[in-house]
Amino acid sequence: MSDQLTKDEFWNRLDGITAGMFNVEDGRPVPMSHYVDRDANALWFITAKGTELEDALRGGGKDGRFIVACRHGKLYANITGTAHLVENDAKREELWNAIAGAWFEGDQDDPDVQIVRFDLATAEAWATDGSAGFLYEIAKAHLTDAKPDTGEHGILKFAA
Repeated sequence: MSDQLTKDEFWNRLDGITAGMFNVEDGRPVPMSHYVDRDANALWFITAKGTELEDALRGGGKDGRFIVACRHGKLYANITGTAHLVENDAKREELWNAIAGAWFEGDQDDPDVQIVRFDLATAEAWATDGSAGFLYEIAKAHLTDAKPDTGEHGILKFAA
């Protein structure tokens, strides 16, 4: 690892990725599409009422984890924070897109639509140059006996 990953680089790469695995407390991780809100140090998710995630959050905020492993986005991250259910028509409308629409029979006004805000606390992340760069570094390491440079790594803190 050559450089320290910056928050700006983390957000830029995360914004280009479409999904990861999300869970709260001891719940099972499930694939979720996220929506980046870098100004608020938050991610947003759209789920349905009656899901395991919505049920777990109904009693209030819970510790959560979002895992991203995307070679296309060249980012691998373990993100922790606190998830909350949010009732906000304007935010739901802002987040709504074709991906969300595929999961619901109605539009963003479907009564089963539930939005979740995930306030980030920390993220341990690795940013890479992709598979071609990785293979080059492995080959170079074998020829020179040097450790491969696999990209940037950082432990980022978001909570106040």
